[in-house]
Amino acid sequence: METIVRYFGSIPSAHRSAFLLGGLTFFLLLEYGLPYYRSKYNKRKHFGVNVFFTATTIIINFLMAFILLKSSDWALSHSFGILQWLPDMPLTLFVLTGLLLLDFIGAYLVHWAQHNVQWMWRFHLIHHTDPNVDTTTANRHHPIESVFRFTFTTLGAVISGSPMYLIMLYQTLSALLSQFNHSNIQLPPWFERMVGWVLVTPGIHRVHHHYMLPYTDKNYGNIFSFWDRLLGTFSTLDNDKIIFGIDTHQDTLDQSNIGTMLKIPFNPFRHPDGAKFES
Repeated sequence: METIVRYFGSIPSAHRSAFLLGGLTFFLLLEYGLPYYRSKYNKRKHFGVNVFFTATTIIINFLMAFILLKSSDWALSHSFGILQWLPDMPLTLFVLTGLLLLDFIGAYLVHWAQHNVQWMWRFHLIHHTDPNVDTTTANRHHPIESVFRFTFTTLGAVISGSPMYLIMLYQTLSALLSQFNHSNIQLPPWFERMVGWVLVTPGIHRVHHHYMLPYTDKNYGNIFSFWDRLLGTFSTLDNDKIIFGIDTHQDTLDQSNIGTMLKIPFNPFRHPDGAKFES
């Protein structure tokens, strides 16, 4: 564990990029060999659209990274945050507790908020307009949504009192697990069941990308699956019945034209079937 701490405490930017690109390449190769579904669509265009949004996510996180660094430094210098109030924990437990807190606040909580606060949902639904979910969908986020996610990650860093090495470890695992649970791969049922008690698997997260409520509002987790189980937002659905996308945006332009997608949050709101928002 100490080796991991030292590595992520001074991880070069090139290594962080290598994790992101390496994970993307790895899961793309798995999708080719072990696909969950085969669909006739323009894969090159689909890849291009999602990589555009991945690039905007990276740029926004890079431009705002100093805020995260200063927030972590402030928490440590003021002995603020849950981890700082429990200083005698063994290192392994310290790291695991930090990962749990960061995943809950920086992934589950912001995801729940984006589905339950209408003005946040307007931006998040771009992620749900993808009719062909695969590993490239992981970072298909409107630039403003990337700001939401960064804000909650920073909030998680302060509340948890996490040092930067722990935040770097969390962000790396979060990116890899998101690529994994969005990937178009077919895993053995026994593996899905066993791993799914702890981690979010593709089979679990596909339910979240079904095009209609109530399933769209289920399975918010990114790394750990038990947040949904504990908080009553876990659901199952036969994967053969899942239709990707979102019922309010079935037009091709809404799904694959970057200019149109960027403007979706500012257009008149469209109520889904079983609408959760009254206005």
